Amino acid sequence: MSNLETRPAETACGGASVAEEPELLTPREVPLGGPRAMTVRRTLPHRERRMVGAWCFVDHYGPHDLTTATPMDVPPHPHTGLQTVSWLLEGEVLHRDSLGSRQMIAPGQLNLMTAGHGIAHSEETPVPERRTTQALSGVQLWVALPEASRSVPPHFEHHADLPVLASEGLRAQVVMGSVDGAASDAATYSPLVGADVTVDAGSSGRLPLEPSFEHAVLAMDGDVVVDGRRVGIGEMLYLPPGLRDVSLEAEGSARALLIGGEPFDEHIVMWWNFVGTDHDAIVAAREMWEAQDARFGTVDDYDGRWLHAPALPNSRLKARGRTRSQSR
Repeated sequence: MSNLETRPAETACGGASVAEEPELLTPREVPLGGPRAMTVRRTLPHRERRMVGAWCFVDHYGPHDLTTATPMDVPPHPHTGLQTVSWLLEGEVLHRDSLGSRQMIAPGQLNLMTAGHGIAHSEETPVPERRTTQALSGVQLWVALPEASRSVPPHFEHHADLPVLASEGLRAQVVMGSVDGAASDAATYSPLVGADVTVDAGSSGRLPLEPSFEHAVLAMDGDVVVDGRRVGIGEMLYLPPGLRDVSLEAEGSARALLIGGEPFDEHIVMWWNFVGTDHDAIVAAREMWEAQDARFGTVDDYDGRWLHAPALPNSRLKARGRTRSQSR
């Protein structure tokens, strides 16, 4: 998914970790396009905290009733230096990219696109006759690639069969990384984890964590209580490194997304749909996209125009640290 803001904020991430406490991150609403566009709830990047491990972007959307709401329609747009992670709760989304990939994604399946040096893609809700439901909800996430992998050749993966870890009251589908030995085959470039956790109504349970990771729990469907703190739909609770497990409970059935990873100690700049090392890398990527350079390729069969990049800010893009307190 693209960041469709016409004046996207400069986001500089990375830097060494400091001693921290759990922190509730509230989302901001962002329209994806014009006045009738679909609205998403964005928790990362947050004003105070820009990353959780290598996870640098989290949009939660829906449920949208497609009989009355505007369907998803994100025109061809570029990415560099990151992975896009598409995860649905309801509905279907059609992915096309400049590698020639064409893949419909459904709930419980993972679409993972590694942009690396550069790629373009589009995402759209299928036409009404190809939908299995008139509802759409899900999460779109980005993972920042570390410097050693930031310019890898782009590639696309679809994973329809992901491992499941089940215990009394909890069920965790492992999207990326591993949880208690249950490991996803999805490609990762830094130590991280992502898992969709279902909590049965009136139940509670504990989920093992990697203590060297920082984690966060996003409430996707229903409120969930995380280590005694209530997290409302669209909110995210940040958990600092050092924890070996986390408790989750819910009065009604609920679904939450667990993300985490080793604290990302590199300084990177994220602007619009690009992750780069510095200002010059972002400027070069933008200029190449606007020139429709071969670096990004062409998305075939999309019925519409490609998405122009917004104007750059007047000042140079600067690194400011992975949290606001670590800004230079």
